[in-house]
Amino acid sequence: MSLDPATVRRIARLARIGIDESDLQSLQGDLNGILGWIEQLNEVNVDGVAPMVGTETAVLRMREDIVTDGNMRDAVLSNATDTAGPYYTVPKVVE
Repeated sequence: MSLDPATVRRIARLARIGIDESDLQSLQGDLNGILGWIEQLNEVNVDGVAPMVGTETAVLRMREDIVTDGNMRDAVLSNATDTAGPYYTVPKVVE
């Protein structure tokens, strides 16, 4: 697969990358090189090869599901700029 300059411009626009026309040829060559590597990887025969790591072999660590507040309310509220009792206060944003 080979990318033409119009496609490279479109990719750059979609990626929100500003490129100069002088850099277009260089970027086109780089992208075509990357696509060439991907085509080489697609040619590798992986039939019958088990994956090295997969979700079917992963086991999640389990822990007790206990709700706790950590008993650090005063330490947490000390970071606030303004409090009212045990609560944060924020500026009113809705009239």
